[in-house]
Amino acid sequence: MNVDPGSLRIRFYPERILRQKAGPIDLTPNVAEVALQMVNLMRQAEGIGLAAPQVGLPWRLFVIDIPPGEGRDTLADPPTATEGPLVFVNPELSDPARNLEPLEEGCLSLPEIRGDVIRPTQVTVTATGLDGQRFTLRAAGLLARCIQHEYDHLDGVLILDRMIQVHRMQVEPLVRALERRGGVR
Repeated sequence: MNVDPGSLRIRFYPERILRQKAGPIDLTPNVAEVALQMVNLMRQAEGIGLAAPQVGLPWRLFVIDIPPGEGRDTLADPPTATEGPLVFVNPELSDPARNLEPLEEGCLSLPEIRGDVIRPTQVTVTATGLDGQRFTLRAAGLLARCIQHEYDHLDGVLILDRMIQVHRMQVEPLVRALERRGGVR
């Protein structure tokens, strides 16, 4: 399935694609073009991660760019930032830390909705990069959180599903407003 990267746009809740489980894909030149366009869309929206379902594609692919600064470091062990955008094709998560921590999250597909989500503080992800090579990355901090958030999108899971109950109740009027708009922003 060839996709025109220029036709991509961020999809908003409650569009159905955001609730569907994505399938594995082969890395092709078109998939690479789509991934690079996703990086552009993510940056235009001032985000730090974007998954293929968020642009209407049922692919197991996401992009992340966590700049260093504000306590984030690419040289930390494990790293908490990236040295530029990373592309994850057919990612697999493993070895989550036992330490859990709540932190406020937002989502480009859920504008204006923010709330605390409890996640492991570290995670390991194995994926294929744009060079066609499988790689494994152990991540911590915001990088680990972002990886888990984007990975959730590949399974049709939104922050609404993971948000602590008190915050979920607080954002309920915003969620209903998005539902009334039917994914149109």
